[in-house]
Amino acid sequence: MKIILTHEVSGLGAAGDVVDVKDGYARNYLVPRKLAIRWTKGGEKDVAQIRRARKIHEIQTIEQANQVKAQLEGVKVRLAVRSGDAGRLFGSVTPADIASAIKAAGGPEVDKRRIELGSAIKTLGAHETSVRLHPEVAAKVSIEVVAG
Repeated sequence: MKIILTHEVSGLGAAGDVVDVKDGYARNYLVPRKLAIRWTKGGEKDVAQIRRARKIHEIQTIEQANQVKAQLEGVKVRLAVRSGDAGRLFGSVTPADIASAIKAAGGPEVDKRRIELGSAIKTLGAHETSVRLHPEVAAKVSIEVVAG
């Protein structure tokens, strides 16, 4: 099935790209989550609009990405969450939680879809995640998860 991506999908493409995927993946995952729309001849107009919007919001140059990387790596991110006695969390820390904690700590605004967690954060302590700022630049962010 041919689809038009409306958001960046890791391993598939960026917003505005027209890609072929399996029918079930598009019908059950991408379209319901509004990550993509079905491709039509009239949809080609949407592609140009999506690409213009992406250009405005994304970091254009490697120099800009390196500046944001320096800001992110200089921020001390502390995230207070509910936890049990043994240090296990009730649930887990999500990329949206991390993005809001970065903003609250005085860092730049980061899109939650650009935060890559290696594995789910389910314990208290220090953790490290990466933020994909540009195809060639990723920032490492240290997060301290504390009981709140």
